[in-house]
Amino acid sequence: QRILRLAEMCRRLETEEEKVLPFYPSSLADWEQEKALRVLEEIPDEPLAQAMKDYVGLERFWQRFNKAKLEEKALEKAREDLANRNQDLRRLLQQYLAGVATNQKVVKDPQPL
Repeated sequence: QRILRLAEMCRRLETEEEKVLPFYPSSLADWEQEKALRVLEEIPDEPLAQAMKDYVGLERFWQRFNKAKLEEKALEKAREDLANRNQDLRRLLQQYLAGVATNQKVVKDPQPL
């Protein structure tokens, strides 16, 4: 109940895009969606299925949680890629500066050979 109450409070802080666009478009065909809705409308016989009915309201929470985790992993990957690129650029810069220093030394030396 606490999570649901917090989700309702956070709903006010959502951007317009988050309010309008669904997080995950359904990949189910129309007939599959209809079948899923019929199953959800049935009264469950098993205790576990009855308990799951209580948590249907958390579906949106889990969608957001999973979306946040996916974004976190994508950002970690991007950060790692940028760190590797930064290291490559630093190495190239060091090589360039070493070449410039060598060229200046050759120019200043009266008898390079």
